[in-house]
Amino acid sequence: MRETIDWDVAVSTARALVRPGPQISPDEAHAVVSELRSMVPDAERHVAAFTGLTLPDLDVPVAVVDRIGWVKANVDGFRIALEPLVEKVTEKRRARGGTGEPGGLTHAIGSRVTGVQVGTIMAYLAARVLGQFELFLPPGEGDNGRLTLVAPNIVETERRLGVDPHDFRLWVTLHEVTHRTQFTAVPWLRPYFTGQVKAFIDASDLDPAQVLARLRDAAGAVRDAVTGGEGGSLMDALQTPEQREIVSRLQALMSLLEGHGDYVMDGVGPAVVPTAKTIRERFEERRKGAGPVDKVIRRLFGLDMKMRQYAEGEKFVRYVVDTSGMAAFNRVWEGPDNLPTPEEIADPAAWVARVAPAALTGDAEDGRA
Repeated sequence: MRETIDWDVAVSTARALVRPGPQISPDEAHAVVSELRSMVPDAERHVAAFTGLTLPDLDVPVAVVDRIGWVKANVDGFRIALEPLVEKVTEKRRARGGTGEPGGLTHAIGSRVTGVQVGTIMAYLAARVLGQFELFLPPGEGDNGRLTLVAPNIVETERRLGVDPHDFRLWVTLHEVTHRTQFTAVPWLRPYFTGQVKAFIDASDLDPAQVLARLRDAAGAVRDAVTGGEGGSLMDALQTPEQREIVSRLQALMSLLEGHGDYVMDGVGPAVVPTAKTIRERFEERRKGAGPVDKVIRRLFGLDMKMRQYAEGEKFVRYVVDTSGMAAFNRVWEGPDNLPTPEEIADPAAWVARVAPAALTGDAEDGRA
């Protein structure tokens, strides 16, 4: 089965467009990689002690990569995540009496154009991502996920912020290890998340008339992003109604996970990262600071939503822990029904009343942070 995206073109496009990393000698680069790797076990212990989440004895690889290494890893992830959509397109062609394969020239041009588009987005992100916990991996490359840290971006950011390199590297590692802890200490979380992504892809509407209508909406989203209008992102415009419902659930989940990551990073930070307060203040300014072009790109692809997820999710976690204790908050990990709704992210008291009402009467277990 031929692919609808030329992934090799995506990687080569990103390689050509991605900004070079900071100037650093081979010895310095080796030292950065070694330090980041050595920080992971310590960060795991700190995160487990602070959150009360128990890490299972799983083989979860740690990768410290450069920008192109990040691109290649995420292209692999996209390829795996989008397999159901490719299958759906193929089956639809077969149902119409075709072979399931697109025409040679049409496919060659279309897949390369899409590859260039994907590669352009990846090049933009590759210079900004500090780390991530990868969930979609090829078989045998991390059945339990993979923790990835992007060394040149960490070095470049610590230099721009003018902060202590050792402290900043540990601070970033704490955040990414928190995500690793979330997805490994909570057995149902990874299949739930990947299941929602699969449901999103399955909900893709391949009807030409519907696609055309959404492309018109997408054109409006591009116009609004450039002119500062009130429209949504390009991603919003291209979604079906069913997909929007799924995205709403995923956004609430991501707000929880990202906010929890920030909360843990700040909670653990002062004890092990002496300059945590300075790092947080300067890092928040970095998140807000963006030039006109950067702001357009962020809005176009919904990246501004991710910035809001950090803030809204952190407020949710802080409110619940401060008012009800860590044990009450940790009920969020008991099952999908305990996840906050989008409305509860904005109104954490409503989540407490629904999931941990004992905390409101003072009967909750001790465990306040």
